[in-house]
Amino acid sequence: MNEAAPLLRVTGVAKAFGPTKVLKGVSLDVESGTVHALLGMNGAGKSTLVKILLGAERADAGAMLLGGAPYAPRSPGEAREAGVVLVPQERTLCAHLSVVDNIVLGIEPGSAAHRDRERSRAVASSSLSLVAADGGRLSLDARAGELSVADQQLVEIARALARGGESARILVLDEPTSSLTQRDAAALFERVVALKETGLAVILVTHFMGDVRAHADRYTVLRDGMVAGSGDPRTTEPSAIVHEVLGPELERFERTESPSGREATRAAGDVLLEAREVAGVTRPRKASLRARRGEILGIAGLVGSGRTELLRILAGLDRRTAGELEIKAPKGVGLLSEDRAGEGLMLGRSIGENVWLSRRSPWLSWPRQIASEGARWIDRLRIKASSGDQRVAELSGGNQQKVQIARLLREDYDVLLVDEPTRGIDVASKAQVLALLRELAAAGKAVVLVSSQLDELVSTCDVISVLRHGELGEPRPALDFTEASLLLEASS
Repeated sequence: MNEAAPLLRVTGVAKAFGPTKVLKGVSLDVESGTVHALLGMNGAGKSTLVKILLGAERADAGAMLLGGAPYAPRSPGEAREAGVVLVPQERTLCAHLSVVDNIVLGIEPGSAAHRDRERSRAVASSSLSLVAADGGRLSLDARAGELSVADQQLVEIARALARGGESARILVLDEPTSSLTQRDAAALFERVVALKETGLAVILVTHFMGDVRAHADRYTVLRDGMVAGSGDPRTTEPSAIVHEVLGPELERFERTESPSGREATRAAGDVLLEAREVAGVTRPRKASLRARRGEILGIAGLVGSGRTELLRILAGLDRRTAGELEIKAPKGVGLLSEDRAGEGLMLGRSIGENVWLSRRSPWLSWPRQIASEGARWIDRLRIKASSGDQRVAELSGGNQQKVQIARLLREDYDVLLVDEPTRGIDVASKAQVLALLRELAAAGKAVVLVSSQLDELVSTCDVISVLRHGELGEPRPALDFTEASLLLEASS
């Protein structure tokens, strides 16, 4: 093997799912003993590339070399045998099992009839010593569910390294700091530095620009399934990386002073909902906000910052562990869930039944009444459907979203908590949904909008607060932001 060759070389990798091309000839090099950051917006192709590296997907075209040898794992097991392991974003530990049992889960030494506990403890202790400066602080016998989030993260990494065994060469960290405090994140990266000094390569999948600039040796940006930029983050301005992440759409957006055509200021009315230093079980850590009649308040933040958790606390669905919440809305508070299929709609039921679901008539609800109510909202929201009897599962994503909105509007709530309202719907439907939100605010509703689409926040909201590391910042006029400045603030 040529000593100058990279540990991992990816050349022209392509992948399509049906007619959708997710990766379009991606190439990158990862060196031993380095941290290589992989950046990009949601849908850029990062997850698909990682799945190919880990053997969970097969590339349609292109080639990979690992240690100078052809590399094309057909399963995650093959990838682990080759020394490529993953620490996923979401915790996967079994809370009721001990640290040692979590680390060796699936690779337990011994036979199925007789586990070798001494070897299990030796494997766990060895891998844990790589990721914990004082490995003795974490008891092998402690239950995983009793550990702090930061220590659970260390156990996750130890388990990944144990699965890779002595051949572990590449560690993929997927959003490793999204659930950590800044102090815990700093401690984690101290261990990452120690790992790369052993020759391990770390692929860091993240949205946090601060983590990239502080800890990565190289970065690669994916946009629309292609490499949009790469370089040394320590010598590249964060604003330049943001422009690579956002691309031509950013330039188009920044040339428009007021994308929504709204006036720069619009007088807001009474406060209908107020949160003072609210905290959840894990996120947010501290959030204060005021939802005012006639105003759209946008909540910007990266995945894992606590946006959805905040809305669920405001709606009374999740437990509040600190702070005060005051609701001054006579007609109450309604939530539009981001999980449309899982908890927002009954897909197997009709449009009418879904709209009728929350507030039934005090009298017997005849099928004809339910269908008529569905038809009324089909007409009002321009839902593309044959009748109020049509099953919601038969509608497009955009029209399903309108059905979920119709149920909220029928309730006539004063405050609308709207979580990712345009996820998975077409461009025309997005425009209709966002226009509807502006109409509702103009009619006197208070709207709190969470969206991963930064252009939607800037163009739709009156004010925006940024949620970073679990803490919500002060609201500022939306027209003070650009898409680039918003991403830079959320990811710093």
